[in-house]
Amino acid sequence: MDNMEQLQAVVGEVQAARQQVANLRAQVVELETTVDSVRNQPAELALHQQMGGVLVEVGDRPTLLSELEQTLVTLNEHLNRFTEREAQLMATYEELQAVLKGSE
Repeated sequence: MDNMEQLQAVVGEVQAARQQVANLRAQVVELETTVDSVRNQPAELALHQQMGGVLVEVGDRPTLLSELEQTLVTLNEHLNRFTEREAQLMATYEELQAVLKGSE
């Protein structure tokens, strides 16, 4: 594979990584909003959770909150990994660009 083909492959990988980062960021923001909503929901009001096609009343709020927070931690870990991968790919992209410019 020549340098131009490598550069094109890296560009595709960078685009895919950026899309994943954007998707994960959106999921993190949505889940943070959900966690805040669950924390701020008054205890005297019912709390419901979507389970498949059914809306179910939540009986154990602490467990739900714990599960949501753990999911948030996991999503943030994935986001960090994809952000690091994106940075690595950008460094590779810049190196390949420099090589191509030097060979002109």
